[in-house]
Amino acid sequence: MLRFANAYLLWALLLVPLLIIIFIIIRRWKKKALAAFGDKAVISRIMPDVSFSRPTLKFIFFIVAYTLLIIGLAGPQVGTHIDEVKKKGADLMILLDVSNSMLSQDFAPNRLENAKSALAQLINNLHDDRIGIIVFAGEAYVQMPVTTDYSAAKLFLNTINTGIVPVQGTAIGAAIDMGMKSFDFKDGTSKAMILMTDGENHEDDAVAAAKNAHEKGVAIHVIGFGSPQGAPIPIYDNGKQAGFHTDSVGHTVISKLNEDMCKEIALAGNGVYIRATNANSGLGIVMDQVHKMQQKTYDSKSFKDYEDRFQFFLVIALLLLVIEFFISSRKSLRLSRLKLFEVKKP
Repeated sequence: MLRFANAYLLWALLLVPLLIIIFIIIRRWKKKALAAFGDKAVISRIMPDVSFSRPTLKFIFFIVAYTLLIIGLAGPQVGTHIDEVKKKGADLMILLDVSNSMLSQDFAPNRLENAKSALAQLINNLHDDRIGIIVFAGEAYVQMPVTTDYSAAKLFLNTINTGIVPVQGTAIGAAIDMGMKSFDFKDGTSKAMILMTDGENHEDDAVAAAKNAHEKGVAIHVIGFGSPQGAPIPIYDNGKQAGFHTDSVGHTVISKLNEDMCKEIALAGNGVYIRATNANSGLGIVMDQVHKMQQKTYDSKSFKDYEDRFQFFLVIALLLLVIEFFISSRKSLRLSRLKLFEVKKP
């Protein structure tokens, strides 16, 4: 398979036919101009050092070198193909709470950044498991479908913040339902969800959603972020903290970890509940539970890297340009003196 890293440069090859046409026109014009002076044989005797064929040879070298140079600069790459491989693992859907309460700073720098840091470490330790990400606040959105592309997972993870979901709140049940819709149950792989939240559910029946997921063979593991004592929810203006959220009477809102809710969801989902700390996110324990599930084989496509081949084109192009440079437009005096086919008179 062949591809070009800078395919847009190939448009420069459109100049090749144009240059050939211009060269032909100029050659014909020169021939007509010389013909106006007299017979070609006479002109050849008047200008014995002028070569009429070498300019054509020089142009051929130049046009071939130009073509190879453009192809080389376009970055030809070859050798890539797709191998069908068999992998054995589980499907993991991460449900990440991005409500404003996750900005509380009882975990430095805040709950959300701790959760993202833990997820980054999880992704680094994955091998054959597939992972997807759903973010939720008042609504739930699929941030990344289930995939084995861990590099893409890290990129998606870096873009997550509390502003990614326009509607605030904490709809854990909606996130679980969306996770169920995102799974492909036809492939037969084991499936689990990892819910990362402070447990402040105000929108729906998360326990019922977890129970429904368990009935369909999906385990719900919960990691709680926050402290029972809680912390105020900061307000940011242009990236700077501008105070804290207050209630209708002006009191500062304290967001606390709702462990009871987290435990109920984990119990209904046949999973485990872990309370994260600054020293331990609890993902290690959760992944131990995931690895205990029956690992089934699924098909996956493995892409080999493309190999650059521009070097060959550039080397040949430069070599031709050097040769073209040293080809003189005049005849060689030494060669002209060699009359190999002249018959000497006795």
